[in-house]
Amino acid sequence: MRAGRRLAFLLTLALAAVTVAIVMRGGGDDARRTWSRTEILDALREVETGGVADPPDGDGGLAIGPYQIHEVYWRDAIAFDPALGGDYQDCREAGYAERVIDAYMRRWAPAAWASGEAETIARTHNGGPQGPAREATRGYWLRVRRRLP
Repeated sequence: MRAGRRLAFLLTLALAAVTVAIVMRGGGDDARRTWSRTEILDALREVETGGVADPPDGDGGLAIGPYQIHEVYWRDAIAFDPALGGDYQDCREAGYAERVIDAYMRRWAPAAWASGEAETIARTHNGGPQGPAREATRGYWLRVRRRLP
């Protein structure tokens, strides 16, 4: 009987240790923080426009293209990287819009962009330079997270 109790106690301790380790890491699959840029961009596009080829303008006509980029976002990117060239309407084309996102993230979230830290990238895309600190961008991040592998 004593050996049985000792074994049960040791198993309970082991289970508790594993549980603490998982909690300290932040959970199972939800602990993942980084993805490739392609995975992140695909998830952003899916959340913004459902991935449709020629999406309608959003936010009452203020956001355009597959990533629903606002003009102020584009102006920030152009100010940071004038070599982007083009004009705001070019954000309707996916490749150009992705270059705009690249410049914007290099300006406002360079460490996250370099490492692929998706939450910061998504919340910056949605809420601007202060997006990661805004509670209002949390729901957007959760929608993006569900679309990441």
